[in-house]
Amino acid sequence: MNKFLMLVLSVVIFTSISASAAIYKGQREFVRNCVSCHKAGQSYVATKRKMEWKSYTRANGKRLKEIHLNSDKAKKSHKYFESKNFSKNTRHLEDFLLEYAKDSGNVPACN
Repeated sequence: MNKFLMLVLSVVIFTSISASAAIYKGQREFVRNCVSCHKAGQSYVATKRKMEWKSYTRANGKRLKEIHLNSDKAKKSHKYFESKNFSKNTRHLEDFLLEYAKDSGNVPACN
């Protein structure tokens, strides 16, 4: 019984640690790839509600990708949205966007 309890506890601790790491990875993706165009920086994230960000990031970021690839203003970002890096990190970006959305009540750190 003690081994089972330790296993369950380990899984809970591991998942809670990895969940917060995903938000950090999403913030890093946003800073590296989005701030150059969205000059408002991380306060830009707070311009949309969680449901709006979810609609953009659904299906591995398909809508977000389409919006940027169909925009002439976003030519600088085309390479990123066509890369494997975007596909691989969309879930982290989504976690970050939802964590600091307008209706989340959270404010991102200044770094």
